[in-house]
Amino acid sequence: MVARNQTSASEFLLLGFSQDSVPQPLLFGLYLSMDLVTVLGNLLIFLAISCDSHLHTPMYFFFSNLSFADISFFSTMVPKMLMNIQTQSKSISYAGCITQMYFFMVFGGMDTFLLTGMGYDRLVAICHPLHYPVIMNPQLCGLLVLMSWFISLSYSLTQSLLILQLSFCINWVIPLFYCELAKALRLACPDTLVNHVLLYIVTSLLGVIPFSGILFSYTLITSSILRIPSTNGKYNAFSIGASHLSVVSLFYGTGLGVYLSSDASSWRGMIASVMYTVVTPMLNPIVYTLLNRDIRRALQTVLQRTIYVQ
Repeated sequence: MVARNQTSASEFLLLGFSQDSVPQPLLFGLYLSMDLVTVLGNLLIFLAISCDSHLHTPMYFFFSNLSFADISFFSTMVPKMLMNIQTQSKSISYAGCITQMYFFMVFGGMDTFLLTGMGYDRLVAICHPLHYPVIMNPQLCGLLVLMSWFISLSYSLTQSLLILQLSFCINWVIPLFYCELAKALRLACPDTLVNHVLLYIVTSLLGVIPFSGILFSYTLITSSILRIPSTNGKYNAFSIGASHLSVVSLFYGTGLGVYLSSDASSWRGMIASVMYTVVTPMLNPIVYTLLNRDIRRALQTVLQRTIYVQ
């Protein structure tokens, strides 16, 4: 790629899998299938929770918001990627790249906060079941979600405004299939110290602290489960948190793989980014459906009503 010396960028190039020997029609079909599964799966979960009054609880309130965040997170990247594959183009406009980064940060942050809230909910439900209705009241749940939106929107807006002050005077090539903040900052000409400091601080706050809180919650949950005398009681208590723990492992495991990958353009780095941005939102509704009987029952009711109406 020939280096460009202009002081501002009109577009970026998203390499994605274009440098690998992967047939583009195969990629298009694969990602289109994932797109349909992700959107339909999360929409069904959202509808099931909305329509079933038995699921109007704090746990499923957080999960319905997570389904919405996953659809939005997924939709910020994959449609553009599908269009680029279809048109055999790798470009994205400057405004489009900034917009994609903004929503990527918003909904990625929301996923982190919602998973943390769900971990706290499981902690209270298993360790303090008698006080659960009092502690996890609707006002607290609504406040936690509103605070999550406020923090995610504020941080994303701040980073986007800082990026708009930068100029890009080297290769405008991002070795991923979407615009990612850290990769874009490497292309900037002026000093990006403020951007990087803010990025690392917020990454620590949104990554390390929530994940540590979830680990601490499940340490207490495991301790409480082991003290339950009956085997059946242990199984029931574990099944309450198994689906959430599986989703957390997927989200943070793939996210860690992305940020520990030294070369994002390598096959390993590309697979890690696909797992984090595409596969995890697709698997979340599948995991919850397989491991949660209430969700399965609600989905059956929704599907039966749909068939009956038709």
